[in-house]
Amino acid sequence: METLIIGIAISLFVGGALGFVIAKSRGGGEKISQKLQEKINAQERTLQATQSKAAAAKGELKAAEAEAHAKAKEIISDAKLKAQQERSELQKEDARLTQWEKDLTKNEQEVKEEKSSLKQKHEKADALREELSHAEEKHRKALEEVAQLSREDAAKKLQLEVEREFSSHFAKQVDLIKKESERDVEEKSKDLLSQAMQRYASEVTAESTATVVQLPSDDMKGRIIGKEGRNIIAFERATGTDVIIDDTPEAIVVTGFDLVRRYVAKRAMEKLIQDGRIQPARIEEEVEKQKKEVGKMMVQFGERACDDLGITGYHPELIKIVGRLRFRTSYGQNILKHSVEMAHLARMLAEEVGADPLVVAEGCLLHDIGKALDHEVKGTHVEIGVEICKRYKVRPEVVHCVAAHHEDIPMESAEAFVVAAADAISGARPGARRESLESYIKRLRELEDAARSFEGVQKAYAISAGREIRVFVNADDVDDLAQRKLAKDIAEKVEQELTYPGVIKVNVIRERRVVETAK
Repeated sequence: METLIIGIAISLFVGGALGFVIAKSRGGGEKISQKLQEKINAQERTLQATQSKAAAAKGELKAAEAEAHAKAKEIISDAKLKAQQERSELQKEDARLTQWEKDLTKNEQEVKEEKSSLKQKHEKADALREELSHAEEKHRKALEEVAQLSREDAAKKLQLEVEREFSSHFAKQVDLIKKESERDVEEKSKDLLSQAMQRYASEVTAESTATVVQLPSDDMKGRIIGKEGRNIIAFERATGTDVIIDDTPEAIVVTGFDLVRRYVAKRAMEKLIQDGRIQPARIEEEVEKQKKEVGKMMVQFGERACDDLGITGYHPELIKIVGRLRFRTSYGQNILKHSVEMAHLARMLAEEVGADPLVVAEGCLLHDIGKALDHEVKGTHVEIGVEICKRYKVRPEVVHCVAAHHEDIPMESAEAFVVAAADAISGARPGARRESLESYIKRLRELEDAARSFEGVQKAYAISAGREIRVFVNADDVDDLAQRKLAKDIAEKVEQELTYPGVIKVNVIRERRVVETAK
């Protein structure tokens, strides 16, 4: 900086001197000399000001250099301190990692030693186990040689001896355990069933296979028969029923196993009698008309049953099939009324046991839906019912209730058990169903024959209208344990081979009588 200022000053001075010399040599006069002197003076003042500024700038530069030097020392000192701290922390972390590595190495060595020790113990245990197995085998063979019995024969002999000696004790224990386990369940189930049956009571209806049509007079019988019987033949052909005209005053009987046909025939006959025109063409016309009317009635019956149970969303064709059950019976019991009665009973039971009441109600209403078409479609009513439900997109849980209500498949839901229980209650109550004398006697005979087919049975009697079978056994041939097994076997055979409504109680009686004569 100082060199620059001196150089500028020298240049100004040299320039001024040269100018003065040039002015002198050219003879510029005093005025030029005076002006030149003034310029030199001005330049000198400028040079002094510049020197002052240069001195001030030099002082500021020295102060800035001192301040920068102080800040640099401070930054260097802080950096050295921070580096020292980081170095200390790194040393501590390195020491910690070194110690952790030493501990890990030590633990690994201990694990290896323990694993080796366990392997040795396992090998010793295997050796001892093998040695024990050989010893047991030698011991068993020695016992078989001494006893002259194989292991299997000895086990069977021991089992027979234990059963013979402790049969009465085992039977008592079985009775005790069974009574204790069934006591609460039986009381609860009786309470639930009694409450449901008391809360819902419906009339007992029994359908027959004949329908009586009242006549205004006996003269109408001849008009019904027609010339050479052409009217009655046309009527029977159109309706698919039989018309019985006998000496009963002012009445004829329409018979047939199909309630739909009988009902159509009854309504058609009443309309023909009321109209008075009885001839083959008129008969066919009226029968066709009544078939359509009965078809509409089926829909009304189905809708009424669904409304009564609060069921909605069924396909119209499915509702019509439900209404068709009004004209179908089972052992004289109307199936639609039976299904509605079941639904009311099952809904009460479902609310008590925590099942879904709506699923139970639908399952009861549709459980015998297959019977509406079982005369027209091949298969059991359960198979037909399941197919109908699937066709009209009934919920799977309801379809399961329909499929399982006769235990054709295992019951997998509480709703299925409730539906089966309601079916048994509705069908087994007194007066709900009836059967012919021949089938009744046949069923009782089959029950007795099933019980007599077992060894040790002396007598068997079907009592209580086939609701109970009482079996008497030989006390010398059947002990207490065998008595219980015999009752279970008879019950299983009845379930598998016979068809019956409700439940059948198997009562096996073992009695020992000792008679002596005093002389």
